[in-house]
Amino acid sequence: MNQFWENAYIQIAAYYSVVILCLIVFLALFEMVTKYKNWEEIKNGNLAVAMATGGKIFGVANIFRHTIENHNSLLAMIGWGIYGFLLLIISYFIFEFLTPKFKIDDEIQNDNRAVGLISMVISIGLSFVIGAGIS
Repeated sequence: MNQFWENAYIQIAAYYSVVILCLIVFLALFEMVTKYKNWEEIKNGNLAVAMATGGKIFGVANIFRHTIENHNSLLAMIGWGIYGFLLLIISYFIFEFLTPKFKIDDEIQNDNRAVGLISMVISIGLSFVIGAGIS
């Protein structure tokens, strides 16, 4: 049975499956902390929401990339991925705190593409910092 789990194809499929599952859970959690419904807004053509959500997807995937590269077990990868996600979600609240003149959620829901772009860049940029810390 050990030979089965040591197969590179099996390992890649396992990492892939776990990351997809975590990504679904994390996106559901992100949706719970925002005022708007991500997928409903995206369906309606809200580009700001699409950019912000895309940044979150990229950020989470990038964090998991670092965990896969630097940890040998699936459990360690999941643990560090969860930790990285928590740091990423904290950065969302810091972004909100640092913009007292307007509400991030309101601006993104109103399709303010400048705010959506900055939100995306913050998620992507900080995922590299979080990933480097995990490494």
